[in-house]
Amino acid sequence: MTIRTGISGWRYAPWRGVFYPAGLPQRSELEYAASRLTSIEINGSFYALQKPENFQAWSAQTPDDFLFSIKAPRFITHMKKLADVRTPVANFLASGVLALGPKLGPMLWQLPPNLGYDADRLTSFFDLLPRSTAAAAAMATEHDERLDGRAWTTTDADRPLRHVLEVRHATFETPSFVELMREHDVGIVVADAGGRWPVIEDVTSNLVYLRLHGDKELYASGYDDASLDRWAARVRVWADGGEPADAKRLSGPAVPPVADRDVFVYFDNDIKVRAPYDAMALAARLGVGPRP
Repeated sequence: MTIRTGISGWRYAPWRGVFYPAGLPQRSELEYAASRLTSIEINGSFYALQKPENFQAWSAQTPDDFLFSIKAPRFITHMKKLADVRTPVANFLASGVLALGPKLGPMLWQLPPNLGYDADRLTSFFDLLPRSTAAAAAMATEHDERLDGRAWTTTDADRPLRHVLEVRHATFETPSFVELMREHDVGIVVADAGGRWPVIEDVTSNLVYLRLHGDKELYASGYDDASLDRWAARVRVWADGGEPADAKRLSGPAVPPVADRDVFVYFDNDIKVRAPYDAMALAARLGVGPRP
């Protein structure tokens, strides 16, 4: 069982001189953030394919026990809407994600607000996803010519590869969606966005993945002590293998308790520089901050 708290992205100009000390070189910001957190969600990969040397550099700048989650490209989720995406997924995998080695954590697939629930679409997509780094390396070799000369298609070891899905359309609020996610062992992201998007807290894999976007104002409002206490209590229950008594579930009774469940919590309320402080405050409540 592992609990990790972190931030979504780390390169934000308003953080400089506030969270990041004045005068800290931009190239040192990841190292600074990683010394105070245990995980970071890479979100630059959502906007454009990165390069292997970027992933290698990020790995080198973080502690040995650090983990990255990776947000998958919007070209796959928002433009192609998960349809006919074998080559785009191969390109994503070949872009260098496997260069993170043991620091590669879950892959986040965030769907757009205008994409509703379609069981067949999701099933086809989930069947495509590699579930190990060896399978990901094999699929990466299917990249197209755009990755020629810059592809990374090997892995240093064969490890499990886990996936989570964040949905933003009300049609996903149906028990059949939860059943489908359990069938394919994909986690449902618990998204707190001030009521703007569905909140689904059914556990569908051995990973509970939270994205806290701001409980009142999207990407801006921070979490006060009472809110952080509430989230800490919920995280403890999930990590201990249970489910909160008031969990917003769609599928009826809670799943049986399990002995090994990981919980990843990322704060995405970055506009007013609340994300890193909220992440550290939650880690302190849970006793899971980085080692000195």
